[in-house]
Amino acid sequence: MDFKIMNKLMKISCQILFIALILVSFSCGGKDVKKASEESRLAQEAFRLAETLKNAYEQNDRSTLEENSTKEGYRELIVAIKKFDRADLAFTPTWLEIKDPAVFLTISWKGTWTVKGKATEERGLAIFVFEGKPLQLARIQRENPFKQPE
Repeated sequence: MDFKIMNKLMKISCQILFIALILVSFSCGGKDVKKASEESRLAQEAFRLAETLKNAYEQNDRSTLEENSTKEGYRELIVAIKKFDRADLAFTPTWLEIKDPAVFLTISWKGTWTVKGKATEERGLAIFVFEGKPLQLARIQRENPFKQPE
């Protein structure tokens, strides 16, 4: 074969390959975004709510605690909360179970409370039971992280 013919064939092949690559990249770049499942949405909402409750407790923000709890849940929280100068909680979600109409979020927690200059540390495992739309804290099972150790 002649060198000029081979050179033209190479250029044409490169152009065809380039066009094919462009077409493939556009065909794969669709805007189909998979929507989150209802379970995923509930899990994310439960994680955010647990963090909101933790922050409100640390800041002694009872109005936020009340807004994010059912009447019974808030009553349970208020009875458990003792006075403290400072509280630092760390939550690690370990399990989430959805049993309609409730969401059960298991949290491993660790806390440090300071009262009159004396620090107390505790750790435990709590199950937050959330209900409603939007989710609200209905009750806490097992070891309540919002109950300052005595």
